Amino acid sequence: MSDEKTSAFKLSLGSDVETKTSIGKHIYKSRLDQYLLLAVLSCVVVAGAALAWLAVQVRIGKIEIQTGQKELPRDPYNRALALLTEYPPVDGHNDLADAIRMYFENELDHVDLSKNETGFKTFWQTDIPRLRAGKYGGQFWSAYMSCSTQYKDATRTFIDQMDVVKQFVQKYPDTFQFATTAADIEDAVAKGKIASLIGVEGGHAIDSSLGTLRQLYDLGARYMTLTHFCNTPWAHSSRDTSPNGLNDFGRRVVWEMNRIGMMVDISHVNNYTMMDVLDTSLAPVIFSHSSAYALCNNPRNVPDNVLRRLPDNGGMVMVNFYPQYINCSPNASLSQVADHIDYIKTVAGIDHVGVGSDFDGIELVPVGLEDVSKYPALFAELIRRGYSDNDVMKVSRLNIVRVLETVEKVRDSLSYQPPDNTHISPQPNATCRPDF
Repeated sequence: MSDEKTSAFKLSLGSDVETKTSIGKHIYKSRLDQYLLLAVLSCVVVAGAALAWLAVQVRIGKIEIQTGQKELPRDPYNRALALLTEYPPVDGHNDLADAIRMYFENELDHVDLSKNETGFKTFWQTDIPRLRAGKYGGQFWSAYMSCSTQYKDATRTFIDQMDVVKQFVQKYPDTFQFATTAADIEDAVAKGKIASLIGVEGGHAIDSSLGTLRQLYDLGARYMTLTHFCNTPWAHSSRDTSPNGLNDFGRRVVWEMNRIGMMVDISHVNNYTMMDVLDTSLAPVIFSHSSAYALCNNPRNVPDNVLRRLPDNGGMVMVNFYPQYINCSPNASLSQVADHIDYIKTVAGIDHVGVGSDFDGIELVPVGLEDVSKYPALFAELIRRGYSDNDVMKVSRLNIVRVLETVEKVRDSLSYQPPDNTHISPQPNATCRPDF
């Protein structure tokens, strides 16, 4: 090859190499950009998954929830005050509406809840100043009428008591906010108000009518205690020692409560009914105001065989303060109430215990828990016993909010089902009963 051809070949080769090198650099840079983009996207995905995992862990209590304060006080009482200020408690049962009926015949014009009325009456353990001192964030107000109304005017009188709750909530709008959902509770707390929900205490309220059950729900009832101290035609109470629980219609009541999103409350029922309900319910159940049978063998309390089933069901026991259910005597102490919380925590787990004082429905109270203002003292005792901040928050509010949220999810999952219109035959010696 001549020198000219050799030079031309080298020039051509050099130009081609330079072009290929340029193209190679471009391809390399493009691939590098792609790798960098993939790396960034991977980091985003991993970070999102990590945040989702963290949220779940916080939600289920695996990780401590951090409060808004930089450092909480070390002494138990002030620490309890700080925690309850940020996570105000929700109490499962208060009979203020019944006290208003008893003392004022439901005349709300004669009632002033804005004043501290300590010592006013035997059943007067609740007013707004004391609720504020107790750091309340929510209350299930009981609509209660005695078993003497069964087969008579039970439904009307229960609705009267629901109306009383709505009236005093409306009378003090700066303090109370009516609530029917878990989200409503959180909304009220965020506004510095006391979420006010209604629980119907006694299945005789529905007069064995599933239609009446649905209407009580529409009026705002968010739990129903299946019995009071009397049997209903479909469930047996704690005073009935026979080996009977729910019958077929009773199971339909539970299923219909699941379908509409009403919590099933099994305080006041006997052990057989408790077990039947746990076998039947598709949603978590509650004991709105009961304690531990192992520490006080009153049939109103919850035995171990039921406590051990709560983790699978997801439900909870809200501890009652009545001395006869705490110490099986007219006398009890704050420390003994904490013993019941401890015991249920040990047997069922920290996710399955709360508080349901029964204030204004009990004439005797524990020393140290005389009224609604004393909640910080109870939680201070739990802190002394080694309860973490997260434990305190669960007992205070997180557990009952979780249960209500789950009941709402079960309701939503059953929305395709039509209402149940099953009826039962009229009961012996019962008057004013429809015979289908």
